[in-house]
Amino acid sequence: MQVSVESISKLERRMQVQVPAERVSKEIAARLKKLSRTARLNGFRPGKAPLTVIRQQFGVQVHREVIGELLQSSFAEAVTERQLSPAGSPRIEPQSIDEGQDLKYVATFEVFPEVALQPMEALELERVTAEVTESDVDAMIERLRKQQLKFSPVERPAAAGDKVTIDFSGTVDGAEFTGGKGANVAIVVGEGRMLPQLEQGLVGAAAGEHRGIDVTFPADYRATELAGKLAVFGTEIKTVEEPALPELDEEFCKSFGVTEGGVPKLREDVAANMRRELEQNLRNRNKTAVMEKLYRANPIDVPNALLESQIRDMQIEAMRRAGAKDVSQAPPREPLVEPARRRVALGLLFNDVIRREKLVLDPKRADERLDEMVGAYGDAAALKRAYQQNAEAMRQVESLALEDQVVDWILAHAKVRETVSTFKELMNFEG
Repeated sequence: MQVSVESISKLERRMQVQVPAERVSKEIAARLKKLSRTARLNGFRPGKAPLTVIRQQFGVQVHREVIGELLQSSFAEAVTERQLSPAGSPRIEPQSIDEGQDLKYVATFEVFPEVALQPMEALELERVTAEVTESDVDAMIERLRKQQLKFSPVERPAAAGDKVTIDFSGTVDGAEFTGGKGANVAIVVGEGRMLPQLEQGLVGAAAGEHRGIDVTFPADYRATELAGKLAVFGTEIKTVEEPALPELDEEFCKSFGVTEGGVPKLREDVAANMRRELEQNLRNRNKTAVMEKLYRANPIDVPNALLESQIRDMQIEAMRRAGAKDVSQAPPREPLVEPARRRVALGLLFNDVIRREKLVLDPKRADERLDEMVGAYGDAAALKRAYQQNAEAMRQVESLALEDQVVDWILAHAKVRETVSTFKELMNFEG
């Protein structure tokens, strides 16, 4: 077999292949002989038809099948012989396929780029660390209490934090407008769910009172016909209720699924959830930092075939999240080009680290990763079994675990400066 290769760009190759006619003929003859043993033709007993008759009956079909298979197998042989690593499928253009002649074709394809990683010892990284403290748990418990505020009626005028139930009717230039009416609408003053001027106008109002409240709609208000306009809301105050935090007792614990162990058990569960969330945050934050540094320090050419495949995967994933099924609903290609290029490049860089350092998946890491993924759900054991019974889902889990191992290896060999942070800062938590 004759093979010649031409570089037509950094990653694109044009390869000419010539398979001897003798090999093609032998493949065809062998296929016809095998077929003759089972072929059923009128006038002949099974397996007794002469080869000449078999060739007349099946020759064109067998020739087509053999050529198709030789195009694939000879291409694989040729790239192995020339030590090439194709990235994606080749574009094959047959030049000569007639029986009795050499099989000739041109294959155009991209190859994987050569990766020359910069020394890891020269890579400067920052690793953020943090821990969940008792005061963090205290603050979280208080947040949980605030989420279960109990309101009770009061005779006094409304103040910030109170829940005021009102009927209202709004007008602009004396005319009512769409969405300007409401009945028995509960508003927690200062919570920010209604227009600020409306909430503020309820301060000092008492049950049974009627009052008018002037409200200017923001210039960027979603209902453009109201944007920037002054509205007058006539309100009737139905009730005023003040908030009270629930007691930190057995009943409160039961509302969060803690039926035994009381407050200590609740604190233990809350702390465990906080640590899991913090660990995920730290891993993702540090992983992102490692990937960004690795990407910037190691510019790499990306095969167009891999880039286009990644863009399609990202479009499909976006459609899946949006519940879209029509291809016309796929997000535009252009905004995805650079993120896709980054993903492909990092995949190539990570694979090079795995290959060079002979890293193999640690099953324990994969199991821990899976436990973490299902841990936030009610029936974690059932969800874990569902993952384990789904080969594709497990491949994704294992891929993430192996990525984590690569990140750990890089952090172990790079110049790392540790920065201590807090749960509050990292989780944007306000107790």
